[in-house]
Amino acid sequence: MNIINEVKNFVKAECKKPGSKYGYEPFPFHLVPMVNYAKALAKELKADEEIVELAAWLHDIGSIIHGRENHHVTGATIAEKKLKKLGYPSERIDQVKKCILNHRGSGKSKRNTIEEQIISDADALSNFDNVPGIFKAAFIYENKDQGQAKDAVREKLERKWQQLHFESSKKLIKERYKAVQILFK
Repeated sequence: MNIINEVKNFVKAECKKPGSKYGYEPFPFHLVPMVNYAKALAKELKADEEIVELAAWLHDIGSIIHGRENHHVTGATIAEKKLKKLGYPSERIDQVKKCILNHRGSGKSKRNTIEEQIISDADALSNFDNVPGIFKAAFIYENKDQGQAKDAVREKLERKWQQLHFESSKKLIKERYKAVQILFK
């Protein structure tokens, strides 16, 4: 059994369920890019690649199943149950849970490990790959008009850039960040 594939398939299946809060779109447009950023950073920064990849796949599972409110908390609980069921070691489950609990940029979390910082950065970076999704959220979920949506997207991407922990993260997304500054003046 490959634990990472099991977790990936679990998350994918949850996204496909009719009750999924945001439908299937988060899987290809947020999770896949986020996991790719997390894996690249983990390799470059010599972090625990398995912990990072598991946490990356599971970081928004609470949002997928229950909605955004406290999704870091609900997600950590869901991840713990799933990983226990798969026979994953409890001390490693705790590491994955810490990454999930501390991934939110809007939270005041203290990220104590490089793995927690990588998950936070990868989550922020993936926003630059999904500008249409951010607009969709502004229009549909936040009921903003075009001007408000433009401002909200610009402000969100600026916050995401400011939240990055590593120069390696900024390097990965620098050209897109510059483009956002030009497009959303």
